[in-house]
Amino acid sequence: MAVYERTYRRYDGELTPAWSRFLIVPRYALREVFRKRLFVAFFALCFVAPFISMLVIYFRHNLPALQLLEIPLDRLKDKLLIDARFFWLGMWFQGIESAVLVLLVAPALLSPDLRNNGLALYLSRPFSRAEYVAGKLAVLVYLLSLITLVPGLLLFFFQGYLEGAGWIGENLRIAGAVIAGSCMCILALSLPALAISAWVKWRPVARIALIALFLVPIGFAKAVNVALDTHWAWLLSLWHLIAALWAGLFGVESSVDLPAGAAAAALAGLFLACLWLLARRVRAYEVVR
Repeated sequence: MAVYERTYRRYDGELTPAWSRFLIVPRYALREVFRKRLFVAFFALCFVAPFISMLVIYFRHNLPALQLLEIPLDRLKDKLLIDARFFWLGMWFQGIESAVLVLLVAPALLSPDLRNNGLALYLSRPFSRAEYVAGKLAVLVYLLSLITLVPGLLLFFFQGYLEGAGWIGENLRIAGAVIAGSCMCILALSLPALAISAWVKWRPVARIALIALFLVPIGFAKAVNVALDTHWAWLLSLWHLIAALWAGLFGVESSVDLPAGAAAAALAGLFLACLWLLARRVRAYEVVR
């Protein structure tokens, strides 16, 4: 507007805290995500496995309810064991669905801003690069937490409620494994996806790159292991790193012959590499210091 008209008035409304500025990014990003019917349908489908697990826990403590189905209760009671392996298998189902969710959402988070030169508009305001990346990361963390961490903890406390006093205290390791395993899986899927979205501007190509990141290292690591008669090449496969870490956290046997500590260290290195790639890519055209 023209200055001589003297119609400009400064903003006199309530100021939001500085620490919460990054939340404006996921607010509008989630609005765009849930406008897509295909995503909403898939997101609803992600809760089918936790619902089935809840039914299994319920029937485990209410076996007479299955008499209408004419199922031999004495055999079923021995098979429906709610232990660390039960929650570990549930994590696997949700982990696969999390990967598909990342394929649907992540390529459209950073690439449009970079392709349309939108970063200059973001960073010209009192908004740092770290806050921008944190806002984009919060979108994936929020969505993935709803289908991994939240259902896992709800199932754990539901089992503890039905089992009676003492079960939760005796199985706190399972709750810790659900929390730590979910967080590591969320970061392992989100950070590489954001890094690819930042460096690959076209959504279809970004999705192909993500699929390659999830699948190609599996075959390559297997070939290296066979050729060199070793098992350390699994460090190159993202899914085997997650599998080895989950097996160590839940205390179950796994086909991946890889120590959980080595898997955690490799994932930490991957996180640092992704953050470095994001720092290199997410920047304005001109930065005045």
